[in-house]
Amino acid sequence: MSDIVIDICKLGKRYSLSHHHRPDSLKAWLRSLVHLGATTPADHSTEEEFWALQDVSLQVRQGECLALIGKNGSGKSTLLKILSRIIPPTSGQVRVRGRVASLLEVGTGFHPELTGRENIFLNGAMLGCPEHEIRRRFDAIVDFSGVERFLDTPVKHYSSGMYVRLAYSVAAHVDADMLIIDEVLAVGDAEFQKKCISHLALALASGKSAIVVSHSMPIIKALSNHVAWLREGRLFEVGSIDSDILQRYAA
Repeated sequence: MSDIVIDICKLGKRYSLSHHHRPDSLKAWLRSLVHLGATTPADHSTEEEFWALQDVSLQVRQGECLALIGKNGSGKSTLLKILSRIIPPTSGQVRVRGRVASLLEVGTGFHPELTGRENIFLNGAMLGCPEHEIRRRFDAIVDFSGVERFLDTPVKHYSSGMYVRLAYSVAAHVDADMLIIDEVLAVGDAEFQKKCISHLALALASGKSAIVVSHSMPIIKALSNHVAWLREGRLFEVGSIDSDILQRYAA
């Protein structure tokens, strides 16, 4: 059996951007009303085609951690949303083998009116973990998160750091084959970051895989063995973490 767990082939994502052009002064607005005999000013709309991703091909192997780097707007989050089946691609295809647990932004998969306890079961179900498995791992999830004191408080009262700790704890205990993490570790404190990095290192050593987006070079260097550099929606360069890609990106 192949050790490739994610196979991305010529992936593309296109959006249509609408631009509405209205008169930019009161005089122009009144002139448009008189000219058109209308009760509202003319609204001239145009459509623009925007490719957030274009012709991206990548592979992630079992036990590998791939770091995605690139400036804001380079397509990193779009790629992760496609891999997490949140949005469909416009072109190309993705093959994913096994269960995927995604942490894409603070609070994803949580209902603000539900308590931390209730959201553990909700989020676990969304990640494909049966209820009996969540119950069996419940104590470990709570212990890892460190939010036991606030477990029966609605999560709308949680800080962003508490959100991340609980969300990561659930994802860490659903036995996913692949973890997809988008910058959320930057929200947690240094102690929790260290705890997550240790957990991810053990998960990778056991054969699990991960894709990590982070602007923190220490986190990338601590976890990743490969790096992919995205520029304006295209794959600019991919290589080993020991190559000079990170140095040239940071320059």
